[in-house]
Amino acid sequence: MLTASAAPVLAAQTAIPQPKVAEQKLIEPKLHIQPAPKGTVQVAVTLDACMGRTDPRILSTLIDENIKATIFVTGRWIRTNPQTVAVLKSRPDLFEVENHGENHIPAVDYPTTVYGIPAAGSPEAVSKEVTGGADAMRAAGFAPPHWYRDATAKYSPSAIAEIKAMGYEVAGFSVNGDSGSLLGAKETEQQFARAKNGDVLIAHINQPTHAAGEGVAAGLKALKARGVVFVHLNEAAQVQPVKGQPVN
Repeated sequence: MLTASAAPVLAAQTAIPQPKVAEQKLIEPKLHIQPAPKGTVQVAVTLDACMGRTDPRILSTLIDENIKATIFVTGRWIRTNPQTVAVLKSRPDLFEVENHGENHIPAVDYPTTVYGIPAAGSPEAVSKEVTGGADAMRAAGFAPPHWYRDATAKYSPSAIAEIKAMGYEVAGFSVNGDSGSLLGAKETEQQFARAKNGDVLIAHINQPTHAAGEGVAAGLKALKARGVVFVHLNEAAQVQPVKGQPVN
């Protein structure tokens, strides 16, 4: 028969240790490009192609207005948009194509959700998502990517370190153009109008039925009318230690 004092000792000896999940505050990285000399405004437009189809309003505006953009593509989007893939490959002067992952999964290395999207959940899953996106790009005939942007543009700090150790720069932004393609056309156009010298804009090119796409097209045209110069990330990005405010 156990005494009262012996019971806790036995419990401590027989308890099975449970692993602890090291949750971290998520980071939304900021990024700027090198500002143009005084008198000129220079920006980088980055557009996410997450899944689904292509917004022809945005694609045609970029081509017709001769506007450079950096397009972040997933493996999922590549598979369902062969015609747009061919267009992007045919105009390297306009389109810089970078890695948005294999299946559009947030780069968070512990189990959680971000905006309702299940995160990678482990370092191994983060690596698989990044590598799978790059493999899909190479299989489609794109150049090897230099930049990575995950789904939701939010990361755990340790996942950022892992991605950088894989040889990628993490593509933050400074102006959120369409809030995940959820803004209306006018609100999106107004967000684009906020762009200043050295800003990196983010919006989406994969939601042809959303009103935001109309605003992206109008916002691009308005920036060009202002005399704004458009550049690719690889031309002018200021690569610095990742900065951003914790978002949860």
